[in-house]
Amino acid sequence: MRLVALVTAVLVAVTPAVAYAAPARPALDWGECTEVIPEVTPDPQVTCGWLTLPVDWADPGGETFRMALAKRAAPHPERRVGTLVFGPGGPGDSGVYRVRKGTRFSAELRDRFDIVSFDPRTVARSAAPLCAPEANRPPVILGSQAEFDRAIVTNRAYWARCRESSPAFGNADSTTIARDLDALRRALGEPRLTFHGSSYGTLLGQMYAERYPARVRAMVLESAFDHHLSLNEFVRSEAAASQDVFDEFVAWCDRVSVAECVLHGTDVRATWRSVLDQAEDVFQVAALPMVLTPQWPVLATKIKEISEGAPPPEAKLDAASGVFCADFPADVRDFRAYRKLIEIAAKAAPDVPYGAGMAAVRTCLGWPQPVANPPHRLRVHTRTPLLVFNAVHDPRTPYDWARHVTAELGGSGRLVTYLGAGHGQYQATDCTTAVIDRYLIDLTVPPPGTTCPAAA
Repeated sequence: MRLVALVTAVLVAVTPAVAYAAPARPALDWGECTEVIPEVTPDPQVTCGWLTLPVDWADPGGETFRMALAKRAAPHPERRVGTLVFGPGGPGDSGVYRVRKGTRFSAELRDRFDIVSFDPRTVARSAAPLCAPEANRPPVILGSQAEFDRAIVTNRAYWARCRESSPAFGNADSTTIARDLDALRRALGEPRLTFHGSSYGTLLGQMYAERYPARVRAMVLESAFDHHLSLNEFVRSEAAASQDVFDEFVAWCDRVSVAECVLHGTDVRATWRSVLDQAEDVFQVAALPMVLTPQWPVLATKIKEISEGAPPPEAKLDAASGVFCADFPADVRDFRAYRKLIEIAAKAAPDVPYGAGMAAVRTCLGWPQPVANPPHRLRVHTRTPLLVFNAVHDPRTPYDWARHVTAELGGSGRLVTYLGAGHGQYQATDCTTAVIDRYLIDLTVPPPGTTCPAAA
């Protein structure tokens, strides 16, 4: 056997180089969309499909799962630029739903591109785990060392059930999903990727551009997630963003009439504080400005209704924890360290306690260390700069995150600023729509410092 191995090695060394075939293009299985989704009208231009992928890219011949896809075909093939892939946010949002609903992109983009998206691994139709959290688990915001300890125990029990029901749960970080995305690009037959990521989908875009810079044609990062933050800064900046949009909301309510804001003419902050004081779960109420910005008439009505006894909407905690917790460490040793984070959040946001940052920390307490995709400085060098787009008053991905991501991208990034409020404001105005459409269709990179005025 040793002789055979030696002879084989010698033959390889002296044999002239030959051209080896590239890996076979992954097969896409397209067909009619048969699933009935509420509020979605069947459209003959939309097809659904599956892409079979390895659970672990380190073992491509091992266990597999199927990633759910949807495609809205461009109506005029002769005008078609290519395929635009949408990266859903959350984590936990369904790209299949976004494509089937059909409102995520402008009429011009739908005319010029096939629009394709997917449910990332562990989300919705793509190997989603079946693991409901315990009914008696600790609250979102913890109040003692005993609750802190119990949160870690219940989190780990929850994750164990998730892993049992979904083989992909333990392999769902954004660098792994970036490899799924490249397999999708190859399956679509696109030599380079045209991508629009929203919110948490921007981290997927960043990881893809870092790993495959030569394969990027154009990439929009709408409401950019900043992966390169300390835990303290993550919590502080998320809380500050919530406070910022709440301040904007109060100023708006003072400025408009009672027909637009039902709290006009009242002490809005005092009413809000009474709502928080009465809440059994403060986080459920405190999450409202994050959810309803810039739907300020709805936010005002909700605050008034809750102040009069109506129950607050449920705040979800466990959306796709296998993705987020594998990307961002919640390395909090004990309740004392956790309490320090609460104090950081409270100082940054006196009117809006805790913010999304503390919810994320609570979700990931006890996650096995180290995380699969630890925070790091971006190293991206693409032919066309990535277009970073953010509202100044964004309740979930603060504007400072977009500025920091753009700075780390350097010459491979260009920031466009929407001077209004909201999260994911691509179609907020004609300006915001046009600047992104021209970039995606024509590769027109806007000048440095480009801004779009807030909607009237």
